[in-house]
Amino acid sequence: MAPKKAKRRQQQGEGGSSNVFSMFEQSQIQEYKEAFTIIDQNRDGIISKDDLRDVLATMGQLNVKNEELEAMVKEASGPINFTVFLTMFGEKLKGADPEDVIVSAFKVLDPEATGSIKKEFLEELLTTQCDRFTPEEMTNLWAAFPPDVAGNVDYKSICYVITHGEEKEE
Repeated sequence: MAPKKAKRRQQQGEGGSSNVFSMFEQSQIQEYKEAFTIIDQNRDGIISKDDLRDVLATMGQLNVKNEELEAMVKEASGPINFTVFLTMFGEKLKGADPEDVIVSAFKVLDPEATGSIKKEFLEELLTTQCDRFTPEEMTNLWAAFPPDVAGNVDYKSICYVITHGEEKEE
């Protein structure tokens, strides 16, 4: 009788961990796996404070405080293996509004329904209202979503990435 209980408990545990995999498409899981592999600098299957420090250093952030790294690692309930890593992303994305809600919010700023907003207008809003963007965040935004030659930003593309975590293939 005891082996059956242990087996059932094991299956439930496996089902619980595989549930996180059902939240993502296979291509997204592969992208997260590639990101995990890049962050796991020492290739031990666990993202540690040292791994974070090393990967941040490769991106030019050399003076990251120990407390910041510890806070990042403590966001997880335990060691950050790939399943925990994926779960953390699933929890972050689960809190996001649906794409149509976010698009509707942008449409308020687009009275002519062009599907785009002037870069200067969006930048002014993001740097002066509510949770203000830093100059670095604005640089990252424009790198990810460069305005067109007329200075317009495609907000539908931004909304897609917010809700799906990757850019659409056209």
